[in-house]
Amino acid sequence: MKIIDLFCGIGGLSLGFEQAGFEVVSAVDMWADAVKTYNHNRKDKVAQVISVEDFNNEVLPSLIKEHKITGIIGGPPCQGFSTVGKREIDDPRNRMYLEFYKAVQMASPDFFVIENVKGMLTLNKGAFVKDLLERFGENGLGYTISYKLLNAADYGVPQNRYRVFYVGIKNKKFEFPAPFDYQLSAKDGISDLLHSDNNHYGSEPQNDYQKKMRGDQTHPMNQDYTSHTKQTINIISMIPDGGNIKSLPREYWEVRKYNKAFERMSSTRPSNTIDTGHRNYFHYEEPRIPTLRESARIQSFPDSFEVLGTRGSQYKQVGNAVPPMLSNVIAEQIKSMLS
Repeated sequence: MKIIDLFCGIGGLSLGFEQAGFEVVSAVDMWADAVKTYNHNRKDKVAQVISVEDFNNEVLPSLIKEHKITGIIGGPPCQGFSTVGKREIDDPRNRMYLEFYKAVQMASPDFFVIENVKGMLTLNKGAFVKDLLERFGENGLGYTISYKLLNAADYGVPQNRYRVFYVGIKNKKFEFPAPFDYQLSAKDGISDLLHSDNNHYGSEPQNDYQKKMRGDQTHPMNQDYTSHTKQTINIISMIPDGGNIKSLPREYWEVRKYNKAFERMSSTRPSNTIDTGHRNYFHYEEPRIPTLRESARIQSFPDSFEVLGTRGSQYKQVGNAVPPMLSNVIAEQIKSMLS
């Protein structure tokens, strides 16, 4: 079953589908750093730096002739739907969403998946959802569409991360998988990386999740520690497990001007959302930010997955990604329904 990943980033969405047995024949993104990481971690270097518009015009026609495309997946930006009024769809910021639609229209795959932030459910009175249902649905391209807000922590990922998934299948209604009967804490996800380096793990795997992430890997990659100022280390050290800067006396609150500053992971609850920044969220035990590998673990990327680029770029690449384990749950369900 061959699929295309548009707006692929480093391929978190792709990886979950690949683990379910799908073959990505083409992946597209305009960010060169992310495309380098995507291809670095795959035998077939199918990702390319190209706009979706150019991909649709120059690449997709020949792909359709060469392959039967089973699915198209991706997370197109759609900020133009924030515009009030009847012509929000014409906002230039929706161009990439419309190109995603065009790709589905051209390739006519058996299914498509769109992943997006939860705000798109309610933005401008649900304008995006309404357009998607009309454009891709029974009276448009003919797909039966299901959509749901999912939390990655409900599906084995040690992180609270809310995203909306829209799944369209021809002649079948997608049923979202039930949440798992457990959640993992940040500590469950990364405790074996404590005191590790790029050559050695800190301990043997402590649970099945850590065993799964390690696989056959003999050492963690991207396990470089950030140097903090003495002031930062002192402040972090005073914040309790799962606490934040408001756990400290008021005179410290001015160090960072907003409420999300200086939060520590909880050792007993899923991590907060791993985002593209990395300067205000700290390890549950040590007075430091998480390493890139720890962030990737919390996102459910296997330890064999190496992220390239500058340190800042690496954190942004991982923070932008879809957790592969969440993607895999969706992919396995689609696979079972198609077969």
